[in-house]
Amino acid sequence: MSSSEHVCPDMILDATPATFPGLITFWNFTESGTTFKAEEGEPYALESRTGELTVEAVPGAPLGGQALRIDEGDWLNCARAACPSLDIHGPEGRLTLVAWVRRQKTAHGNCEFIAGQWNESHCGRQYGLFLNISVWQQHHQVCGHLSNVGGPTPGFKYCIDGPVGATPVSCDEWAVVAMSYDGQNGYAWLDGQLDARAGLNPYSLSGGLHDGGPKGSDFTVGAVDRSGEIGNFFTGHIAGLAVYNRALSPAEIYALSRLQ
Repeated sequence: MSSSEHVCPDMILDATPATFPGLITFWNFTESGTTFKAEEGEPYALESRTGELTVEAVPGAPLGGQALRIDEGDWLNCARAACPSLDIHGPEGRLTLVAWVRRQKTAHGNCEFIAGQWNESHCGRQYGLFLNISVWQQHHQVCGHLSNVGGPTPGFKYCIDGPVGATPVSCDEWAVVAMSYDGQNGYAWLDGQLDARAGLNPYSLSGGLHDGGPKGSDFTVGAVDRSGEIGNFFTGHIAGLAVYNRALSPAEIYALSRLQ
């Protein structure tokens, strides 16, 4: 899974997320507001649940130099019925979720949710990209949570399934974080590389993804519904989000990580 290590950046053609087959939708945040419509793929709209959010110029920001500012407590969603292609589930469920982020320290040191369809309060877990999951006694790494049961992993209080990387994601620096699932294994990626970790990345999980049905999880950004309320807030900037309906190759994920 590390074939991209030897790819010369000069060999990568000008591209956008839509260059790579299987794109469902791509948000590239360019204007402040309460509604953020996808730039490529399905024209799904993310709605702020906490009022107007600011898009601002951020030094080093990829994808055009601007990014959505998310303060702790801010979050967005796209109602489940409004984004059917993001309802990735069943034995044939495959995906890649990529986020261009600049993480900042949270006040409470909690788990940090980037994006996905993941509702813990109502057993609506499907897939979700997190940072700082502490279930394996380490912190700050990329975690691509996956569920084929919707509720907690059998025998555990919470879901513990999904790949977890080995490298902490630094605060106040741009990073490209991603998760993918090919039907048999989940993978966690950091800056275009598989962040391999013995026994945890790749992570074996056969059987596909949980089908939440009509009452399943919305697609949310910046927080999840857990313990009967919204939490696990992300704090920082997001320059872009892309979701695909297949597991991208290592070379494709590397190329996405080099988009400017």
